[in-house]
Amino acid sequence: MDWPHDPDGEEGSEGMRKYGMAVIAKKVDEDGDFPLSREEFVAEYGDDPIRLNYDKVVSLREIFEGVDAEEFETIVDMHKEVGKAMRAGGFWDYHPVGADPEKKSA
Repeated sequence: MDWPHDPDGEEGSEGMRKYGMAVIAKKVDEDGDFPLSREEFVAEYGDDPIRLNYDKVVSLREIFEGVDAEEFETIVDMHKEVGKAMRAGGFWDYHPVGADPEKKSA
């Protein structure tokens, strides 16, 4: 896929390779952007590349297809919802407490 910018370049990871949630979190201002509309966030950043691991990059839109919440009140709420979607969508290779922490520990 042709990305709007290099996922490992300055715009994608500030000069150092960052992954998953760290890249997504850099797109918001914790103090000024909340509450945050999922729809508006995806409209603005949906095509941006998100590096998941050393060899896999997906669009932010692809990750957010599994996010149910329409709005996030805080950045913590956003992290919880996006993390849940990333686990459910198979975007994370490592699960420190198991793929489904409520049902099975690692």
